[in-house]
Parts: sequence; C-alpha cells; structure tokens
Amino acid sequence: MTSAYVLINTEIGSEDDVLSQLKQIPMVKEAYLVYGVYDVIARVEAPDLDKLKETVTWKIRKLDKVRSTLTMIVVEKPNK
Repeated sequence: MTSAYVLINTEIGSEDDVLSQLKQIPMVKEAYLVYGVYDVIARVEAPDLDKLKETVTWKIRKLDKVRSTLTMIVVEKPNK
C-alpha cells in the first residue's frame, strides 16, 4: 500500500465544497480544512504508486475550484 499527504490550495471561499468532494473519493482516507499556506490536507492510500499518481492527477487536481496541490509521498511508515 502506498500513501501520501496532499496539500491543496482552493479558490477563496470554496474550501468546504472541495473538502466535501474529496470525501467522495474512495482512496482519500482523511481530509481536513487547515489554516496556513494551504486550505485542505488529504491522506490518500492506493495499492501502488501508479494508482496514487492517477488519483492525485485525475481525481483530486481535476476537482472544481482546486487551484494547486503539493503531494508528499510517504516513504516509511512507523512500526506499530
């Protein structure tokens, strides 16, 4: 399983709408509104890197009112 955190900039005033759309994407496991440089952060999980890239490129980045994204792919998960 491959996972990443996606930081998202939205059009002004559309944060709630983008958050709602993100929660409809099955590979988005968590999504939150945040304050700071970015408006929303999402945790995405996919079976492999190609599916992860596909989700970010064709589902998240194509959402209405998403202006830009920054994807941080998780390299190592902590031991439980």
